Amino acid sequence: MTKLSIVIPTFNSGATIEHCLTSIACQTFSDCEIIIQDGGSTDNTIDLVRDWEKANAGVDVKLRQEKDTGIYDAMNKAVLRASGEWLYFLGSDDELHDPHVLERVMGSKAADSSNVIYGSVKRVGGESNSDIYDGRFTLTKLLCKRRNICHQAIFYRASFAREIGQYNTNYAILADWDYNMRCWSKTRFSFLDLTVAIYSMDGISSHGPGDSRFDADFTANISRYFNSSAPHNWVVLNRIVSASKAEMAYSMREEGNPCCLSAMTSSIVKWPFGDLYRYKVWMHMLLTRLGALESGRDKRSK
Repeated sequence: MTKLSIVIPTFNSGATIEHCLTSIACQTFSDCEIIIQDGGSTDNTIDLVRDWEKANAGVDVKLRQEKDTGIYDAMNKAVLRASGEWLYFLGSDDELHDPHVLERVMGSKAADSSNVIYGSVKRVGGESNSDIYDGRFTLTKLLCKRRNICHQAIFYRASFAREIGQYNTNYAILADWDYNMRCWSKTRFSFLDLTVAIYSMDGISSHGPGDSRFDADFTANISRYFNSSAPHNWVVLNRIVSASKAEMAYSMREEGNPCCLSAMTSSIVKWPFGDLYRYKVWMHMLLTRLGALESGRDKRSK
């Protein structure tokens, strides 16, 4: 069995695909296959891939062109063709960080015992400042701080990934975050202190409109994926619900909606600790509400 399947979804990726593939070819680790899942490129992506494959005859490249509904649908299709013990997803505009990355990951102790291994990425382009994102994660960081592990930084044992199931294509931008939540609820993630990839911030996930469907389902999904009766998970869930209620209260206040007081009260009741600014805002909302009621009584009495 091949040790590692590297999945690269492409669509009109002619400007970047050669750099991406070359970063794989120069690796000191070679027991891998490259699965390119193209969604119907109309530029020179396919020609470049075929030319690159001829020039790198020792690299196992599997190219398929078929329509998809987006990047996560393409990734799901590619996994069905993957034969590796491990799965890794690399964007067509991303590159592996250095020639020894795959050797360090696949040769680690974690590769013998873990189902999920992750490191960090170097972010470039967009508004980034070539920073390293984002180190070791905890459940609180993944859920309460609303931060995700980049899929360019993470490796999944294929048998485990297939047990978890496919990416939810209802989430057009953040299906990988949802997938990581599902994985975290089932297994321990192993962190390696290394930079796995150079991650381009010019893609849709960095500059797209967001993922309203994912945001709407976020709290409910946490309740589904995690045992919310377990003490630590209960704390995490309450903090998330509290933060969500607070955001709702702030929005309502800007809109002049008097229900903002009720929303902020719910936020404080759910999680009374931390973010003391909420109490200041709650008191202001309360006084405003009482003032409005008093004004209403004065008008009626006249």
